[in-house]
Amino acid sequence: MFMKHKRNMAIRLVQLFAVVLILTVGGCGIYTFSGTSLQSDIKSIYVENIENRAMQINPALSNMFTQALQDKYRRLTKLQMVENDADLEVTGHIVSYEVTPTAVTADEVASRNRLTITVKIFYKNNKYPDEAFPEGRSFAAYQDYDSTVSLDAVQDALCQQIVETLVEDIFNATVAEWR
Repeated sequence: MFMKHKRNMAIRLVQLFAVVLILTVGGCGIYTFSGTSLQSDIKSIYVENIENRAMQINPALSNMFTQALQDKYRRLTKLQMVENDADLEVTGHIVSYEVTPTAVTADEVASRNRLTITVKIFYKNNKYPDEAFPEGRSFAAYQDYDSTVSLDAVQDALCQQIVETLVEDIFNATVAEWR
């Protein structure tokens, strides 16, 4: 009987500690469990269409990238998407979309190719300007593929993976303060 009472007390203490910890961390207005570090007065964001200015153009890439970026902010923050007077603004463009050989056979033929996408992103924080990078920052990501396969055959899957990586990097650099 005494052991059961002691065990119940220990469980209650752990539960109480967990509640206090959650209230303390959650109430500070800066940290959230989604990994963002936004001030509590940041309420809105504008994500401009990310224009494709690369020499080689994938017609679907601009829309795919913009949509993925907007979705990331919608899913992992409480920010409202707005077009005017946003607290945060994310703009930019696709700088390059290029395929380069990464491995060459003894016959000097490429056995592996690399698709690399580079974007330049401008981030403006209208409430806390020192947390922004309005001069722009470049982000690049790539995926390798076998050269026996045409780019057309793997392009959609590669772009999806690359965009996912780029969006994660941009999200972290803007609202997660992983700069």
